[in-house]
Formats: sequence, C-alpha cells, structure tokens
Amino acid sequence: MRIQVKRTGGFAGVERHAEVDTSGRADAQEWYALAEQAVAEGRGTPPIGVPDGFSYQITIDDRTVYCSDPRLSEPQRKLISRVLKEAA
Repeated sequence: MRIQVKRTGGFAGVERHAEVDTSGRADAQEWYALAEQAVAEGRGTPPIGVPDGFSYQITIDDRTVYCSDPRLSEPQRKLISRVLKEAA
C-alpha cells in the first residue's frame, strides 16, 4: 500500500509532501488499519480550514480524502504524523 500526505497552509504557507510504501514491511498490517480508519473519516472535498491552520490531502493507493486542523480525527492525526516523520 502506498500512503501519500500533502500538507498545505500554516503560518508560512509551505507545502510538504511525504510518502510511505508499506509493501514488504513487518508493520504493514498496522499501517493498513490506521490508513483505513483515517480515510473513512476524511472528506471527498477540501474542507474550509482556519487561518494559519494546516490542510491535508491523504491518498491511499488510488483513494484521496481531505481534512484540516483543528478538526482532525485521532486516526488522521496519527497517520499524518507517522507518514511525515517516516519520510523525514
């Protein structure tokens, strides 16, 4: 499974992209479960965010959802954090 996160917005308006490919990883099932939860709680269109807040585009293989601060679900927050950290 390929997980992509695109973060936009924030105070400086800097865009950040990160990607994790879970194929062949020992923890692939854990990533899959977290990704499924995060996508299930996402929106099909970008939500209206708050000033200087981050907006996210999460793509799991061929499915894309959108979410934004401060209304991230716990699975979304966890997945975004893990993907951005893993790709750093």
